[in-house]
Amino acid sequence: MVDAPHPPVSMPTERSRPFNPPDGYTPLRERERITRMSYHGGTTGWLITRHAEAKELLTHKSFSARQEGIISPVPTELGYAGPADPGAFAKTDDPIHSRYRKLVTGFFTVRRTRQFAPMIERIVHEQLDDLEKAGPGADLVEVFTESVPSRVMCEMIGVPESERKTLQRHVETLGRLSCTVPEALAAVSGMSGFLSRFVPVRMDDPRDDLLGDLIRGGQLDEQELMGMTATLITGAFDTTGNMLAMGVFTLLEHPDQLAKLREDPELMGTAVEELLRFLTISHLGASRWALEDVEFAGQSIKKGEVVTVALPAVNRDPERYDNPDQLDIGRTDHGHLALGHGVHQCLGQHLARTILRVGYEALFDRFPTLRLAVPGDEVPMRDDFVHYGPRSLPVTWDD
Repeated sequence: MVDAPHPPVSMPTERSRPFNPPDGYTPLRERERITRMSYHGGTTGWLITRHAEAKELLTHKSFSARQEGIISPVPTELGYAGPADPGAFAKTDDPIHSRYRKLVTGFFTVRRTRQFAPMIERIVHEQLDDLEKAGPGADLVEVFTESVPSRVMCEMIGVPESERKTLQRHVETLGRLSCTVPEALAAVSGMSGFLSRFVPVRMDDPRDDLLGDLIRGGQLDEQELMGMTATLITGAFDTTGNMLAMGVFTLLEHPDQLAKLREDPELMGTAVEELLRFLTISHLGASRWALEDVEFAGQSIKKGEVVTVALPAVNRDPERYDNPDQLDIGRTDHGHLALGHGVHQCLGQHLARTILRVGYEALFDRFPTLRLAVPGDEVPMRDDFVHYGPRSLPVTWDD
């Protein structure tokens, strides 16, 4: 094994086209299996841009999702170097991860998600009512795509509607890579303040919802319930909303694919999977930390080094997909990693798929003449966020 022959590259984040991965990934993928990389701030690590190596890393026992004692590669002033909060299972390893995750998995199965479908449909149609009231020229992000998934999760947990938009702002702040330390601390304080008020009250009066079931289960203390609730809120608010908006933007800018979907609504399931693959809104990807010195992808990875999977790049890998840069809603060869892979694969993936399917179907049925109200190249994008998507999406339609 030899060290990488090239000097570290900076992690690509700039996108010249909104529907493509960040520029610079393609030549890296063509050059080598794993690339020595420098994160913002100077920390060095490794970057994976190929599908096969990505799947291998995300299930490799020598790599951890836990950030304890290691500086996060997220390009911001804030370097997190402590253990995950109790109940915040996304950045933990087994057995802690599996213990927490098993407590909520039952709420996110395919069968349970089907039971949530009427609630999702109601929320989608209520937000479309608001869009119709706002009239042509309305911002689809503000009126529809941002609100649907956050309302769904709030109802599942029992969060009052009066708190939702404030929580939305906190989550958005924490997902912005350019946020300052004071801004981030204020958002964390705001989120913690809400949880410290909300969870104890609910512990005294558990209701018939996800949080109520966790409380009645008796396996989590107050701090763990707060961490679990925070994980569910942050995981649901930002991701599905951006994907919903990005998918609409993409279909409007690919009228041939939208026409195909209108002609055959049965394609919606494969269309959702193709949009997930084609867009992959995770701007930075998924990172793992080496638990020991390990040989991986022809390189010597040292204990404590960070390896990042460039998810938008691996889902465009020509070794895995035919014509990977072409949007094809009839594509049946999925296997994308947009929702992760292995034990940390997105807990709410079935819920997200349902929200996307119902959201796209209802929107295009309700507004058959829907189109952008501005040229596509004038749509402002979230270039400095952990999850990529339109900042706003002005749309219009014929009354």
